[in-house]
Amino acid sequence: MNMRSLRKRNQRAITRPKSGFTLLELLLVLAILVVIGGIALPNFLGAGQEAKANATKVQLNSLKQSIDLYQVRMNKLPETLEALRDGPSDASGKAKWVAPIITEIPTDAWENPLTYSVEGNTYELRSAGIDGQVNTEDDVLLESS
Repeated sequence: MNMRSLRKRNQRAITRPKSGFTLLELLLVLAILVVIGGIALPNFLGAGQEAKANATKVQLNSLKQSIDLYQVRMNKLPETLEALRDGPSDASGKAKWVAPIITEIPTDAWENPLTYSVEGNTYELRSAGIDGQVNTEDDVLLESS
């Protein structure tokens, strides 16, 4: 190669426009992504909590069916949720007890224990909800009818 062709090649390389993005373009794209993320992320988090609340409602309804089955078998409501697994605590009830209705006591979708209370012929099943505190506005509640 002679000197003249080498010089022309170097001049072409210098005058050729460079490809790529400028810092300003990259910052603009990053800012747009941050704005989109700021809008979308809270919506996704809210959907996750709503899904957990719905899963807990399904869990409570399933537990309600187990309580109703206990009531049919034993002719009374269970005193505790453990009675669905272990049977009644009184001797006359133990004589009627056939088999466990559930194998383990369920928890809600947030891994909190469920509360069960009986008053007369009615009962209430309650999940403490996302905050883990019973009797707050986020509780998931199912009452017998």
